[in-house]
Amino acid sequence: MSVEFVGIDPNTDRDHCPAVWVDAAAQEVLLQGWKPDAETHAECEATSPANGSVPDMEAIIRIPARMIPMIREACDAVERARLR
Repeated sequence: MSVEFVGIDPNTDRDHCPAVWVDAAAQEVLLQGWKPDAETHAECEATSPANGSVPDMEAIIRIPARMIPMIREACDAVERARLR
């Protein structure tokens, strides 16, 4: 696995820091974010077309909108790797 760091929340305090990585070989974007509160988590599950609750191996996370450029950059990196 070759994970490449893309960016960190520019407003981070270095203790609570949503971040973005890319694994071009696996064609995946990796995100670190905040866990939603129980009410938001339940609302996400209730409005999802998926069957049942979020499995233990998956997570709902919050990413601030100010990180959209980093997420786009990570998506572009995966797309470029896929097209090679």
